[in-house]
Amino acid sequence: MRQYRIRGQNRIEGELCVSGAKNAVLPILAALCLNESEVVIHNCPRIADTFVSIEILRDIGCKVSFVGNTLTVDASGDLKHNIPDDCVTKMRSSILFMGAMLARNGRVNLALPGGCKLGARAIDMHISGLESMGAIIKAEGNRLYCEAPMLKGEEIEMHTVSVGATENLMIAAAKAKGETVLKNAAQEPEIVDLARFLNGLGADIRGAGTSTIVINGVKRLCPRDSHRIMPDRIVAGTYLVAAAITAGEIKLTGACPRDMLAVISGLKKMGCRVLTTDSTIALQAPGRLLALPRLVTEAHPGFPTDMQAQFVAALSVADGRSTLRETIFEKRFSHAEELRKMGADIVLSDNKQFFTVYGKKTLYGTTVEAHDLRCGAALVLAALAAEGETIVTQAQHVERGYEHIEKDLAALSANIRVESSAASSEQPYLSLVAG
Repeated sequence: MRQYRIRGQNRIEGELCVSGAKNAVLPILAALCLNESEVVIHNCPRIADTFVSIEILRDIGCKVSFVGNTLTVDASGDLKHNIPDDCVTKMRSSILFMGAMLARNGRVNLALPGGCKLGARAIDMHISGLESMGAIIKAEGNRLYCEAPMLKGEEIEMHTVSVGATENLMIAAAKAKGETVLKNAAQEPEIVDLARFLNGLGADIRGAGTSTIVINGVKRLCPRDSHRIMPDRIVAGTYLVAAAITAGEIKLTGACPRDMLAVISGLKKMGCRVLTTDSTIALQAPGRLLALPRLVTEAHPGFPTDMQAQFVAALSVADGRSTLRETIFEKRFSHAEELRKMGADIVLSDNKQFFTVYGKKTLYGTTVEAHDLRCGAALVLAALAAEGETIVTQAQHVERGYEHIEKDLAALSANIRVESSAASSEQPYLSLVAG
């Protein structure tokens, strides 16, 4: 196991280029199964979830090369319909291979997906949507057995906004017969990037980024040279908060500020000075952040749930009382108890959906555990501001979404290193190399 050792109260300052987006690359990697030629993906983040997707692609018969941040995938050969259980259970977005493989092969078998434990996160809309398009899906134990001799276009209205279901149905509909209309679709920028990728292959998708997406199925997708993954707005937001929580100053390049309006607005309300261009974000933090009277997580373009934990960490040292409501995931609260170990004053409602944060002047270093990806990011941020040394265990969760977070933060003047939890503090663990 890996852990981060962080000595806090160094001011974060400097310039950093934002990596490719985790939540954009994963559906695109699944969608590669639709294509029957070679595609090159640029700006692909070297994170744990990317490597799991690559393992799935290789196991089902794709040829994959991953050099630097450029990924080349050849899906022209025959693809197997059985997806390995050990890959699927590591990552929730593996469910996206269901729509892709049904559209490609008319058949797929896979285990129920894993990932961060953030609540029910039911896949009922994935299943019901694909069934309405003609798929026959049977659940036996922990596995799904899916067949679809021919997917057909359908009008599908989702009972709640779901990013994953929107992506899965978009991918499947790209090669379905006829027109598919997705109503109450998710509007996240990553869905726009997926549509841009599929349209570049010859798909016919309109309305991505709105609540209604129309897909006219095509018989065959065409070869294309390459696609560049959009910048990761959650990574960018995390590093902005790193500067904010340490009274620092940062400039992010290769960013997309228009996708981050809610996060940028929140930081401004906390007293930060933020300047943007089309592809850069510069932030200068005050000596102490201001509390936020009310913050609510919502589907895009609202405040993203994936930034909730990081903002709770920042509000733990803000001046005043803040309230935050989590509306997307019913179990996204594990960071609160860990932050309390560092001296944070956080009160959760009985249903764990409402956070009341009473800002303290100082947090204190101790040993805390990253229970999931964003919990780990929040603890790293809190450690940057804390007095003394903090050890964040279970660093592998953080590595699911951040490419070398310790190197990025060290380049911004943080005192952080990654090491093996089984080794002494004098022997840092070497960076994970996969693929």
